[in-house]
Amino acid sequence: MDVQFLGTGAGVPAKFRNVSSVALKLLEERGAIWLFDCGEATQHQILHTNIRPRRIEKIFISHLHGDHIFGLPGFLGSRSFQGGESPLTVYGPEGIKAFIEVSLSVSKTHLRYPLHVVEIGEGIIFSDDQFTVEARKLDHGIQSFGFRITEKDAPGVLQVERLKEAGVAPGPIYKRLKAGETVTLEDGKVINGTDFLGPPVPGRTVTILGDTRVCPNSRALAESADLLIHEATFNRDQEQMARDYFHSTTAQAAATARDAGARALFLTHISSRYAKEAWPELVQEAKAIFPETMMAHDLLEFTVPRKSMEEQS
Repeated sequence: MDVQFLGTGAGVPAKFRNVSSVALKLLEERGAIWLFDCGEATQHQILHTNIRPRRIEKIFISHLHGDHIFGLPGFLGSRSFQGGESPLTVYGPEGIKAFIEVSLSVSKTHLRYPLHVVEIGEGIIFSDDQFTVEARKLDHGIQSFGFRITEKDAPGVLQVERLKEAGVAPGPIYKRLKAGETVTLEDGKVINGTDFLGPPVPGRTVTILGDTRVCPNSRALAESADLLIHEATFNRDQEQMARDYFHSTTAQAAATARDAGARALFLTHISSRYAKEAWPELVQEAKAIFPETMMAHDLLEFTVPRKSMEEQS
């Protein structure tokens, strides 16, 4: 599970930061990529990565401000032109369906793949045997959502040496035992696969928030998250401006991570008013409150770590 930031700026494209988009790479887990927001020129940013548009199976839109959606029609069309044929689902607030339909209709864009658009509310908006995605409303000028992506626990590692000691030779039977099945050997001995599995491997949780003021749902979505991605449009001294414009400061993002017990925080959605030379100071403002803070920059990739054995116990 890797996160790659495609756009980390606020409002308008800037020299060093494009507008909002985050890719959650689930290539090992499901051979797919999920996109969170799709600001202008997201597909240009993708050209600088190893992301293949046809691998993107889901797009989650936090809210309908232009810096989060203006890249969506272009990406949807390009995915088709580049040979994407697998289904794609877009999740977003009320109005996302009309935005997509009008954009594709007026531009006469025909998609070669099935496109499903789901207008969401609060609650579990997606779940299968691998992942659950929960959405909650945040506090912004228009309806804005945050997303909590939870990876389900995986079965423990098959204890191969113990099986060999028990007289079970390697072969296709190992796959069945790994799945927890009970099998009968040629000599009549019954082996229960669950007896030869290590402890379950805990799933990871990533929280990705749309634009928001400080609010209870931010903290709830970030509770014990392995990674929190939080907007930090303003520095700590601009708390009133952040409130007036329905955004957060570096200090507020850090306090949310701290109070929620998150393991790591990435600051993103950085205003272009802060020159590159000011970025270290923004990080330090947050680190003073939550030491495990990092600042996102365009194209940065980060592997979400699993909990160590000590942290699991």
